[in-house]
Amino acid sequence: MGGGVPTVGDEATMKNYVTLAVAALGKFRARTLVPPGSAVTAHEAGLQQMTVVVEFDSYEIALAAYESADYKKALAALGPGVERDFRIAEGV
Repeated sequence: MGGGVPTVGDEATMKNYVTLAVAALGKFRARTLVPPGSAVTAHEAGLQQMTVVVEFDSYEIALAAYESADYKKALAALGPGVERDFRIAEGV
């Protein structure tokens, strides 16, 4: 997993992941600000990759959502061949 564009799954795999992830993160009142499939215009490094932005009521809730058993099931549905570049950042 070094330095390239992360490997994404096929359409069926991604659809399954999104279904599971939406259900898991919804329990934490997640709000999707940039959904999968949104247009991305790449600058600088030129990485034309899917970007999803999800908002939570707090940083701590975001951490708990990521660590939840239901979200771990969603990640497991991606299988070993899919690489994620996941960040949790504290907002204002």
